[in-house]
Amino acid sequence: MNNDLLYQVALTQVQQIGDVHTRILINTFGEAAAIFKAPLKKLETIEGIGRKRAQAIKSFHAFPDCEKELAFIEKYKIRPLFITDDNYPKRLLNCYDSPSLLYFRGTANLNAAKILSIVGTRSHSEYGKQVCEKLLAELEAKDILIVSGLAFGIDTIAHRNALKNGFQTVGVLAHGLDRIYPSQNKFLAKQMLEYGGLLTDFKSETNPDKQNFPKRNRIVAGLCDALIVVESSVKGGSIITAELANSYNKDVMAYPGRSNDIKSEGCNFLIRKNKASLVTSAADIMEMMNWDQPVKPKVAQRELFSDLNTEEQLIVNLLAIQPTHIDELYVKTNLSSSTTANALLMLEMRNIISALPGKIYQLC
Repeated sequence: MNNDLLYQVALTQVQQIGDVHTRILINTFGEAAAIFKAPLKKLETIEGIGRKRAQAIKSFHAFPDCEKELAFIEKYKIRPLFITDDNYPKRLLNCYDSPSLLYFRGTANLNAAKILSIVGTRSHSEYGKQVCEKLLAELEAKDILIVSGLAFGIDTIAHRNALKNGFQTVGVLAHGLDRIYPSQNKFLAKQMLEYGGLLTDFKSETNPDKQNFPKRNRIVAGLCDALIVVESSVKGGSIITAELANSYNKDVMAYPGRSNDIKSEGCNFLIRKNKASLVTSAADIMEMMNWDQPVKPKVAQRELFSDLNTEEQLIVNLLAIQPTHIDELYVKTNLSSSTTANALLMLEMRNIISALPGKIYQLC
């Protein structure tokens, strides 16, 4: 087991230290253990941390609880995935608020070549059930990983029919891996452990409290290539997940419904507001994702920018590795906020970089 895991778990339990703060700290110190061992004055000087959060780190003493979590991880053969781990889901890394530590049980590859998230209402209609069943029965590429939230309704239908049709499927939980909610899905969850898995960023003994579900939804949205909304009211959790997926620059698709059907008004809203593409079949999804075309080998290319100044070249070098949040750029470049902002503006004006939702930048 990773010797740094105790400190990684501890970092997720420090009050006022969220996932964005964790990424800033890891970019500065390299590993979780070094963060707890760093002097208070050093922590205070890090942009985005400050005195209050630095004091929260230095005053953290709940390591016995973290050791208990390590024992739980080992006993149930859980795979902890920290943001610096090679097997951490790469799609989530591109989300500015990606979970700093994930807990996974199962067999699925969380970096599968094709990942679809399917979401919808808990109180589905017969139409929603048929749409979801038909979608999974007609998907032709069996190497697609199906993700959902293991909730009642469309989530459950998606998981069951994924297994029925030979797809691996992962359920993202709003609680720890020591329980299953709803309890009626315990047998389904057991099947998924053998052909898919269960994923969460909550430690054991965490209840499925209401405030946990938006955090769960961000993983459902960030883990996929495309999010499919089958059936939802305007105020449903699926709409929140769709909004998150849009903010992460994911493809969002929705099945339309009758104009007077409250269970479809959320899907109709997303389509009307151009927040989701209209789909009516698995073939539509395959075509939109270009998954119905033979995979062509990629030709490696490297574009050189010889006329960049030192600051601009530094940023381009970082973005060549992966899209990066502006807070990370401050930390990794050691440039001032104004210098970084000016360099980003000049690069964007020259179409060398582009801005994604959530203050994330990438090379064009």
